[in-house]
Amino acid sequence: MFTIVAATIFSAAFLLAVGTIAWMFALYHQKMAAALLFEPIPQEPPVYHIRIQRNRVRQPAPAAVLSGSALAA
Repeated sequence: MFTIVAATIFSAAFLLAVGTIAWMFALYHQKMAAALLFEPIPQEPPVYHIRIQRNRVRQPAPAAVLSGSALAA
């Protein structure tokens, strides 16, 4: 009699475990497929090469400065 009760409890527990696994698989099937198809973000940071070009202001010639100061004096 003990053997029949033990076998019944073991079978019920086994069927409960199999049912839980099947229920979880059916419930999360789409999420598992999405996780398997996910492409991770690359770990290397992107490298940007930036070149700034601007025209420099030309300094006036020293002769022009002297002639302007000579007129002011």
